[in-house]
Amino acid sequence: MIYTVTFNPSLDYIVSVSDFALGKTNRTTKEQMLAGGKGINVSTVLHNLGIDNTALGFIAGFTGQEIKRKVQESGLKSEFMELENGFSRINVKMKDFDGTEINGMGPLIDEEAVERMKERLRKLEAGDMVVLAGSIPGTMSASVYREIMCELSEKGIAFVVDATQDLLLNVLEFHPFLIKPNNHELGEIFGVELTEREQVIPYAKKLQEKGARNVLVSMAGQGAVLLDENGVTYQLPAPKGQLVNAVGAGDSMVAGFIAGYTETKDYGHAFKMGVSAGSASAFSELLATREEIQRVYDSIKE
Repeated sequence: MIYTVTFNPSLDYIVSVSDFALGKTNRTTKEQMLAGGKGINVSTVLHNLGIDNTALGFIAGFTGQEIKRKVQESGLKSEFMELENGFSRINVKMKDFDGTEINGMGPLIDEEAVERMKERLRKLEAGDMVVLAGSIPGTMSASVYREIMCELSEKGIAFVVDATQDLLLNVLEFHPFLIKPNNHELGEIFGVELTEREQVIPYAKKLQEKGARNVLVSMAGQGAVLLDENGVTYQLPAPKGQLVNAVGAGDSMVAGFIAGYTETKDYGHAFKMGVSAGSASAFSELLATREEIQRVYDSIKE
């Protein structure tokens, strides 16, 4: 079974605003309210691709209940742990200004709550996969991903980590199956600017040397690069299409890669599926469907 873990899920309020101006009242011309958070996004695309999975995470307050309702409404399997205080965050995403967003803080997740999550994960079995994705509230230790992987490192569980800075670097010694930084995150780790696919390869190799088995680097309009555990490097340019909504594109890439590998155990196919899923979501109002992903996959000329 595949499990995704989202410590800090959200309601994503995606808005379009004509002629946005600071210091003035701005009114939306289009809006969506979706259950969000990187792990939930991964679960959604896996579900769309017919891959069985369960979304784990914490929820709190009235926003948490709405996240739970939306997830259940979409047909996802989920096991959310409810917190007594605070409320799950709302993230405001400006659709007309790609990458511009205001993300809420989220509720306090204390050590007792974290232990509840660890106890749930201890029940996993060899052959299961865990996706640790996204940020954590500032009240939590930046070592939480490391603590989870350390406890489960001898159980034969495959880990996928989509996180930044210390959350990512702290887990590499436990040999995660897959990590997925984007080129900006990879550059921040090493203090360099990476804009071309060839430039990311030596730095992705450095993360492999630190322990990661497979390193998938997303680069938005520049495509993506994969360094697999067998020493093979794959590159693909970004498929052609109109950018509609970049929210969740990176998460979709992770889901596509997992789905492709689950189906065939072939890294070339998994990489192509990842690129296809990420692009298909970017070309869609919502996270991509199986049909949308397949259309992009078929359009890619290797």
